[in-house]
Amino acid sequence: MRIDTIRAAETRPTTVRHDDALISAKGVSLVLSRQLILQNIDLSVPKGSFVSLIGPSGCGKSTLLKLMAGLLQPTEGSVSIAGLPPVEAARKRMIGLVFQEANLLPWKNAVDNASMLLSIADRSLSRAELRARGQEMLELVGLGDSAHKQPHELSGGMRQRVAIARALALDPAVLLMDEPFGALDAITRDSMGQSLLDIWQRTGKTIVLVTHSIDEAIHLSRHVHVLGIKPGRITESLDIDLPYPRDLSLTEEPEFVRLVVQLRTMLRESHQPGASS
Repeated sequence: MRIDTIRAAETRPTTVRHDDALISAKGVSLVLSRQLILQNIDLSVPKGSFVSLIGPSGCGKSTLLKLMAGLLQPTEGSVSIAGLPPVEAARKRMIGLVFQEANLLPWKNAVDNASMLLSIADRSLSRAELRARGQEMLELVGLGDSAHKQPHELSGGMRQRVAIARALALDPAVLLMDEPFGALDAITRDSMGQSLLDIWQRTGKTIVLVTHSIDEAIHLSRHVHVLGIKPGRITESLDIDLPYPRDLSLTEEPEFVRLVVQLRTMLRESHQPGASS
């Protein structure tokens, strides 16, 4: 598919602008295997913010996250992290990635898994320094007492905490998370969400979370962006003006319920292929 075809198919973009943006996507479209996957994405993520991307399956949420991480390159437009191309930002250890699967090395214990990426990124660090950093990050995610446990000795939620510790060990400015709690049961997922909020408030990282959960998006985020389908594009954006710190009791508040209804309506409308925002 040619670039002029992308332009001809464009709908009016939803534009979110912040003067203090750390992550910026400008006019981003992506064609893969002659298919228009993402169209005219215009998005800014403020420094220190917590932002969620939500939308129907196949709308390109994870693909947009990969563009932010530098794992894919846009067909049109640009993505930047602190003014740098994502690939360069990744080289500078500015980006941490967390996926749905923890993907821990089964022969390494928790502390060595937590420091594994750092050991690759900085060959000058001694084993003692790496383990000290890994231990520090495990304590940050609440696993300080599990440093010497093997992955098979950890629950699903604990393994995912190690994966978060592994990403944070690089001390990235940006944490990109692709459905990190999707495989967990509801109670563990709630607990992990609370832990993530605590980590965010303690570290000041900029977090972008891909999720299918309406409650999770509202509970955790300052801003939620809804992606439509065929092609993937931002159809709506919602500011979550709920005070922090937030706990699970917030989900019973009338304003939370109102936001859930509003976001569900936005998602229902986003399922209409090619509908304008």
